[in-house]
Amino acid sequence: MSLELDLDLQLATTAAGLPVHADFARWVEAAVADRRARCELTIRLVDAAESRALNAQYRGVDRPTNVLSFPFELPPGVDSTDPLADYIGDLVICPEVVQREALEQGKQAVAHWAHMVVHGVLHLFDYDHITEEQAVLMEGLETTILGTLGFPPPYEDDPPTEDP
Repeated sequence: MSLELDLDLQLATTAAGLPVHADFARWVEAAVADRRARCELTIRLVDAAESRALNAQYRGVDRPTNVLSFPFELPPGVDSTDPLADYIGDLVICPEVVQREALEQGKQAVAHWAHMVVHGVLHLFDYDHITEEQAVLMEGLETTILGTLGFPPPYEDDPPTEDP
């Protein structure tokens, strides 16, 4: 099945070395895969101050983080065939944290970027990693998806990333 993707990429950072729109689209498409035929989402790349503020406000953690996921909930009374139902949510990614983590973990930056996008998209589809059972399922999916993109397994011999 082919995915019809509408990706709004917002740049609210002066960070250098960012992936391009086509990279983000490819990573989103791989993560969404056969889950739906149409998909719309926003990816906002932010500086550390905005990431920190959002992380504090929504997760109660006063530091910047790699990726925040904000799933969209269809309002009551809106039919699932409405085009609004194509919207899955927003990802907020902090390049400073992603690039620092890649360096600390000895990963190629592009591989870690892809991982953060896939990880965030899976959160938009209600996957989580709070319990061991959830983590095994989500990490397995991430590994499989990243493998289809040509990236190595993201969790082998790595310290945990910012997103607990």
